[in-house]
Amino acid sequence: MLNIRKRFLLHHFLFFFLTHVNSQLQVQEESTLLKLKQHWQNPPSLSHWKSSSSASHCTWPEVNCADGSVIELHLGGKDITGTIPSFITDLKNLTVLDFYNNNIGGTFPVSLYDLSKLEYLDLSENYFVGFLPEDIDRMSKLSTLNLGGNNFTGDIPAAVGRLTGLRSLQLRANLFNGTFPPEFGNLSDLEILMLAHNQFKPSELFNLTRLKKLKHLWISNANLIGEFPGAIGEMADLEFLDLSSNSLTGNISENLFLLKNLSQLLLHKNHLSGSIPQVVEALNLKVIDLSDNNLTGPIPDDFGKLEKLTGLALFFNQLSGEIPESLGRLPALIDFGLFSNKLSGPIPPDFGLYSKLETFQVSSNRLSGKLPEHLCNGSKLVGLVVFDNNLSGELPQSLGNCDSLGTVMLQNNAFSGNVPAGMWKALNLSSLQLNNNKFTGELPDEVAGNLSRIEISYNNFSGGIPSGMSSWRNLVVFSASNNLFTGTIPWELTALPLLTTLLLDRNQLSGPLPADIISWARLTSLNLSGNQLSGQIPEGIGNLPVLSALDLSDNDFSGQIPSGNGFRQLTSLNLSSNQLTGKIPNEFENGAYADSFLSNPGLCSSSSLVNLKSCNYIPRKSSKGSTRLLALILSALASVFLLAMLLSFFIIRNHGKRRNKSDETWTLKSFHKLNFTETDILSGLTENNLVGSGGSGKVYRVATNNSGSVVAVKKICSKKKLYQTLDKEFLAEMEILSTIRHLNIVKLLCCIFDDNSKLLVYEYLENQSLDRWLHRKRTATAASGTIHHVILDWPKRLHIAEGAAQGLSYMHHEFLPPIVHRDIKSSNILLDSEFNAKIADFGLARMMEKPEELATMSGIYGSFGYMAPEYTHKGKVNEKSDVYSFGVVLLELTTGKEAHNGDENTSLADWSWRHVQEGKPIIDALDRDVMEPGNLEEMSSVFKLGVLCTSKLPSARPSTKEVLKILQRNTKPLVFGEKDTERDYDATPLLKNSKRERASESPENGFTSNV
Repeated sequence: MLNIRKRFLLHHFLFFFLTHVNSQLQVQEESTLLKLKQHWQNPPSLSHWKSSSSASHCTWPEVNCADGSVIELHLGGKDITGTIPSFITDLKNLTVLDFYNNNIGGTFPVSLYDLSKLEYLDLSENYFVGFLPEDIDRMSKLSTLNLGGNNFTGDIPAAVGRLTGLRSLQLRANLFNGTFPPEFGNLSDLEILMLAHNQFKPSELFNLTRLKKLKHLWISNANLIGEFPGAIGEMADLEFLDLSSNSLTGNISENLFLLKNLSQLLLHKNHLSGSIPQVVEALNLKVIDLSDNNLTGPIPDDFGKLEKLTGLALFFNQLSGEIPESLGRLPALIDFGLFSNKLSGPIPPDFGLYSKLETFQVSSNRLSGKLPEHLCNGSKLVGLVVFDNNLSGELPQSLGNCDSLGTVMLQNNAFSGNVPAGMWKALNLSSLQLNNNKFTGELPDEVAGNLSRIEISYNNFSGGIPSGMSSWRNLVVFSASNNLFTGTIPWELTALPLLTTLLLDRNQLSGPLPADIISWARLTSLNLSGNQLSGQIPEGIGNLPVLSALDLSDNDFSGQIPSGNGFRQLTSLNLSSNQLTGKIPNEFENGAYADSFLSNPGLCSSSSLVNLKSCNYIPRKSSKGSTRLLALILSALASVFLLAMLLSFFIIRNHGKRRNKSDETWTLKSFHKLNFTETDILSGLTENNLVGSGGSGKVYRVATNNSGSVVAVKKICSKKKLYQTLDKEFLAEMEILSTIRHLNIVKLLCCIFDDNSKLLVYEYLENQSLDRWLHRKRTATAASGTIHHVILDWPKRLHIAEGAAQGLSYMHHEFLPPIVHRDIKSSNILLDSEFNAKIADFGLARMMEKPEELATMSGIYGSFGYMAPEYTHKGKVNEKSDVYSFGVVLLELTTGKEAHNGDENTSLADWSWRHVQEGKPIIDALDRDVMEPGNLEEMSSVFKLGVLCTSKLPSARPSTKEVLKILQRNTKPLVFGEKDTERDYDATPLLKNSKRERASESPENGFTSNV
């Protein structure tokens, strides 16, 4: 009885003791959670974390408990900023810790080692930096480790391969730059392995033979080399395989298409060769992308058995033979891309009949016959791309009822007949390209409201240009050359505000051009040649602000050629074979337009550089007295001229003796009409006129003697005579740059050179360079005599950023061939009197190095603080290198700081990245001299854009076209999809996504397109 009583008391004692301990643990853990919230500065997403006597912290949605203790903490997407504090380990029973998609920075939190029960750790989509610790295997219980989408660098430590309990390892989209540790092959229980989008050294894939349980293998864009690993074909459980964007060679393993569970196979952008295995038993396949390889042979007939297949991409290969008819009967097929192969024969007629096709792309093959009748049977067809084939016949009438169509590209075939009437009006149609066919019929009065591109050149369209085209408000490109159009050009055509390209040459149009063309503010190319147009050329053409190419040749235009500021940016002009009269405008009095006015008997020029007769002045008949007076004047002038010549001879001879030189000659190469000579320039190269100097030479401000105008002269000298071949390269580069006509690029007027020196003569800009305003404070004296600093305010800075982006975008995307500047910096962005930005100094001095030095110098050309990492480390340079440099300029504009502070170990770009990664408020980085409540949002957005542009990975940086759109749309960031669409995108995710490329190559998307 006593023993029973003792056991009863002991039982109650233990119960109350454990209850007390558990109560104490709950109090302590709740306190820890509230302390975490305070550490992260009380994010709004955790506002419900409050101490309460009525509800336990275990009821909070982010917290899971067992026996009253926290075992899981789910904090993904909570907008947490800062670091992970060490006191989080007071939650000793944690098994799951999820911080996915926040703004957490710092190095890997080794304090988590103390969480001895931790099984699941997700730190992905944050801003962690530095190396992974060599002893990470101390987290021995881990089954899931997800560190993707951060900035970890260096090697992946071998210790990761000793976490033998891992089932999921995700290290994608970081900055790892070592090799794959062979210890990865020891993770025999691994089911998910994601190493994509890193900068590994060229490496062969580690031994995969022990990874029998792998279901998901994603190692795209990771610098893989060597032959395709045959061991993959032995992974019976494999469901997802992505080894795309590497340098794998050899044949595709036949066993790969025998894997019963495989659903997605992505091997695009490699160097794989041979034929595609013909036996296919992987009937679960949903996506196959083998594009952009060197594959040959036929498309397997067995692909027709893949009833779950939604996407097939085999483009950019050397495949031959016919398209298997069975592919047209696949019931789930959505995206079909076979373009750029050597396929022949007809297109199977059943495409679209059994599935809801969205993209059908078979362009650039040798296909013949008609288009399938049922392509849009599912009313989902967005892209129809079949150009560059031998297709013929009329278009299926069903396409006239296909409102889903967005892009139609049928050019370079032999299609005939009328275009289905409804096709012009498809609700979503944005681009219709029918060039080089045999289409007939007339243009409709109404087209789809979204239609921005109509290309119908080289067909047999007839009738007039419809007056109803004033409703084509979104039209950007209208190319209708070489057709049978008649009648006049209606004034409604001039009312299209977005038009950039208008090509109506080689038709039968007649009558005058509409006089009012003011709406063509965006027109860059106008070709009306080869018609019967008459009357005068409208005055407004000379004032179109961005027109760069104008061809009105082979018409009956008469009268004088109008003048205007718009002509100054023309890169191509042809007014030949008309009835024009009078003197050509001064803008065209240079060699760039030498053959632009042929076969106009009534035209003349005052310059010998243009192939026209001279506009000589013939005086009227006068009296004998006047004649005698004129003779005396001419005699006096001749005497003065002779005296001046003698004087000049002695001066030049003496000057030559003093310089111990003889017969020095200068050559002037002009690119615009000049109102000065080389003598005007040479006389101005004095120390008093020196305004700047750099590594490539000195810059002078020269007032020309004759006109009083001011130019900027950059003098580049060489210690020894340049090689003749290098002179040719220099002049070739000059010719390219001399054709640039853009408001945001400094105009190169001429080049003057002799054996030892080169003088580049530019327009002079009153406010000089941007860096002088940002980093060398301008001063002004008030009426009182007080001197105060002149600060470049934020609206001007934003205006400068947009202008410079316009110039850079033109160089990268509109000029052919594209120009990479290679030295974008604030000192190479010049400002006119209205603070309009103009890009200057295209690194031309580089052309004057010795040929044998070019290779070694290429890696160091540029300015510290502005050079992209791939340029400094590997000497690689492209447009994205300019984007990096421009990103530094954006950071200068928003922070007021210099690109570097004299310390070669730090830069503004690195400082800005660390500022963001450490979770510091962006407002702390901005220039307080110009910061005001009304512009904080804009400044913050441009700062984020600068950080995005200075991403370490070139592929993570936006294009200059995208940068320009962001700046133009009130700094609201955009992301551009592969189908050339635009959508709004929040600024913070855009910045975060700059560290990785997952939008277009994620496992979910897997299929690429050229629509």
